[in-house]
Amino acid sequence: MSATLAIAGGKPLRAKGWHPWPEYGEAERTALRRVLDTRNWGGFPSPNAEAGELSAEFARYVGSRFAVPCTNGTLSLTLALQAARVTPGAEVITTAYTFVGTASAIVAAGCIPVLVDVRPDTYCIDPDAVAAARTERTEAVMPVHLGCAMADMDALTEFCARRGLLLVEDCAHAHGAQWRERGAGSIGALGSFSMQSTKLLTAGEGGMLTTSDPTVEQRLQSLVNCGRKEKGYDGFPERMLGHNARMTEWQAAVLREQLRRLPEQHERRAARIDRFEKAIQGVPGLRPAPRDARVTRRTAYQYILRYDARGFAGASRDDVIRALQAEGVPCAGRFYVPLNEDPLFAFDPLTNAAIRAGVDYSKQVFPIARRAAYHESIWLPHPLFLGPETDVRDLADAFAKVQAGADSIPRRDADAG
Repeated sequence: MSATLAIAGGKPLRAKGWHPWPEYGEAERTALRRVLDTRNWGGFPSPNAEAGELSAEFARYVGSRFAVPCTNGTLSLTLALQAARVTPGAEVITTAYTFVGTASAIVAAGCIPVLVDVRPDTYCIDPDAVAAARTERTEAVMPVHLGCAMADMDALTEFCARRGLLLVEDCAHAHGAQWRERGAGSIGALGSFSMQSTKLLTAGEGGMLTTSDPTVEQRLQSLVNCGRKEKGYDGFPERMLGHNARMTEWQAAVLREQLRRLPEQHERRAARIDRFEKAIQGVPGLRPAPRDARVTRRTAYQYILRYDARGFAGASRDDVIRALQAEGVPCAGRFYVPLNEDPLFAFDPLTNAAIRAGVDYSKQVFPIARRAAYHESIWLPHPLFLGPETDVRDLADAFAKVQAGADSIPRRDADAG
């Protein structure tokens, strides 16, 4: 291994690619041919054949009574609030450190996102900040299970129950995670999952809602199916303005096979992550993602390391990210920024109803989320932990190499953080 960093003119530690994602094989080919031969490709009738089977299988996997597929994991959050009959204009408390879809889904449901800061250990929503942000207009709380951590479901469940608030889990990163042996998505009143290309369970796009409330499930079935009240899904009084949000049979068939792969993939990632954490124990300036004993099955959509510049000769996190990328490691620092600093959460009154309602997000500050976004977090995508054990060695060696040569990392001016 060359001691000279690649960013300083040396040879990259890793020139070849990493484990490909998504994984697939003959099972997925057979599933697609099965759908092709039926000539029944779309989402209608709803739920269609493959989607119906997927719903039952996913509900069993998560531990909820019901699962309802839909087009994506952003609209699913909107559907969750609508199915639970949250009042338009109500406040929904959520984390400031998440993808824009969490907040835009709240706006699309006619509600107002109330952003709060995160805990410094997990980067998940801070229950104390949730309690402080509650007002008479609050009707729901929407925690996000982030990266490889889960929000504190003990504290959030107790708080929402005591205050009569709806609890909706954003599980876009957490397919298969468990809190005290209960699956993510089965703890709150509803759970929402994304099946987008990079997610732990994917068909390119897609979403899933979980609930154990039969009335909510029937409303969801109506909402995804243009507001129709089909037989068996008509046990509620309302007629709701719905969406055409049905999942296609192609997606459902692929997801059924991907779901069968998921338990083994979780085991493989967990074993590789254990080895990686042991391998970097001696690297100054790095802290492994913390483990909460209440998380009885940890998943890792993104493995998040804590970075301390004092261990890297004072180099900024972003400079180190560039050095790691030059060594061949795909990683990110600003995977998310605080939502009120994210250009995708545009303060446009014609498309953002929260701005029309008079909320001024621009003056809000979330110090822990900002520190994570601009200084502290290093995000490693989950396929890095699906390949052979030599990949783990290369990954750990790249961090060690960059730390040892930190004095030679080119510095850039400090950025907005």
